Amino acid sequence: MAPMQSWLVAPMDDEVSKAIRRLRRAPGVQRVAVMPDVHLAEDVCVGVAVATTELIYPQAVGGDIGCGMLAIPFDTEAASIGEPRIAGRILACLGNAIPARRRNRRRTIPMPGDLSRGVLSDARLQTLWNTTGVLEFATIGSGNHFVELQADESERLWLMVHSGSRALGPAIRDHHLARGDSVGGGLKCLRSADDSGAAYLHDAALARRFAEENRRQIALLVEEALLGNAGLGHLQWAQAITTDHNHVEHETHGASHLWVHRKGAMPAWPGQVGALPGSMGSLSYHVVGRGCADALCSSAHGAGRILSRTEARRTITPRELQRQMGQVWYDFRQSDRLRDEAPAAYKDIRAVARAQGELVKVVRVVRPVLNYKGT
Repeated sequence: MAPMQSWLVAPMDDEVSKAIRRLRRAPGVQRVAVMPDVHLAEDVCVGVAVATTELIYPQAVGGDIGCGMLAIPFDTEAASIGEPRIAGRILACLGNAIPARRRNRRRTIPMPGDLSRGVLSDARLQTLWNTTGVLEFATIGSGNHFVELQADESERLWLMVHSGSRALGPAIRDHHLARGDSVGGGLKCLRSADDSGAAYLHDAALARRFAEENRRQIALLVEEALLGNAGLGHLQWAQAITTDHNHVEHETHGASHLWVHRKGAMPAWPGQVGALPGSMGSLSYHVVGRGCADALCSSAHGAGRILSRTEARRTITPRELQRQMGQVWYDFRQSDRLRDEAPAAYKDIRAVARAQGELVKVVRVVRPVLNYKGT
């Protein structure tokens, strides 16, 4: 069984422990690092970094390949959106500019030239890229993806975007899993040196690029919409923080060359900046990596769920969500649909940050001012 290191807010429950043990026993796995936001997910837990020598495990990356964060400051203060009338106008602007799921076929956003010419390894995946990918580019998706306006300690306004590769990521994962070798426990692998492994790595890299450009384009649309309709200032792109938390990379750790899979784990190399989001009603952090070798130079990617979506919807009412959101602006009409995203459905981001003090250093604290989520 591969060695494991963990940084936990609380002891792992039985199902999470079982899933981690299954991963540690999988062929080729050399090391496993468990982050404080770890929680149960399909096949491989979210909040885990796993290193292998040759084998690639698409399930240890997950379906939303390249999902990550983009944080950028505005050249204005957060007080500029303090009035209900302005907040309502901003939410309406965001809803019009950034759909949750798909764009109107007559109002698509062009991908950057090099990305639009991307070629995937299979004709069916390529068709998806050319159709669904075009319609989903510059959309945020649903669930825990968001566009959020935040204030730092000096009341400077920041933008944070959380989104990924949309339908492309799950399609790439599922296509290549169908060609993988079963290793037991529901896990499948590909060999990095074979054509099958190379094809997955190629497609996953393209999905990761799509996700990064998706976030960038969303930020540009936010800037355009808010500058024209709410009078907010410009984004300061030179200070942008960008990172992702679902990927596989070939990395050197000590004397070993390893395939490091991160599923809900942010890279945290020495001096590497990152964004650690809380829930839609809690603080977020900007961090700098400490390069902890035992953690495979990784960090938590956020607060991490403490309640399943089903449990959250069973126990949290729309009124309770509104109470938990406090002074944060959001579309109150969506309260029923957003109950499973309530702050109480997530771990305390402050506890997560404390638990991983040797993994990253907190350099900035931001609080939510306005949150826009797709439904």
